[in-house]
Amino acid sequence: MKSIVKVKKLNENAIVPKRATEGSAGADLYACITEPVTLNPGELVKIPTGIAIELEDKTLAAFLFARSGLGVKHGITLANSVGVVDSDYRGEICVGLCNVSSEPYTIEPNERVAQMVIMPVVNAEFVQSEELGSTKRGEGGFGSSGKL
Repeated sequence: MKSIVKVKKLNENAIVPKRATEGSAGADLYACITEPVTLNPGELVKIPTGIAIELEDKTLAAFLFARSGLGVKHGITLANSVGVVDSDYRGEICVGLCNVSSEPYTIEPNERVAQMVIMPVVNAEFVQSEELGSTKRGEGGFGSSGKL
């Protein structure tokens, strides 16, 4: 399934998202900053990408995920775990990052800071109900199914 994502550069220094390899699920998003930004342990920062997008299909959304190298090697991950860019959003995509390590990390201009994956979404209708169907699991949650 191939889909067109229109990308508008909001800043002349912005880099259009691209996949690192042919098999990459995500396209890299780049920091559109002019000076390095140091992210201290426990700190949150919003990094602009300098781009906005338009999805051709309203049943798609863009999801922003951490880059595994930044997360595993440096403790730099997304502040909200997964960013969601709705199909009708036309503003700049910014990446909220947090440093969960014990060391400062400096984000350089044009550094790859996240990856964007385009995925389908189900536009479910929510209907209030007094009763829900029963299951074997029932209301058990938060580890109720046990360890392996």
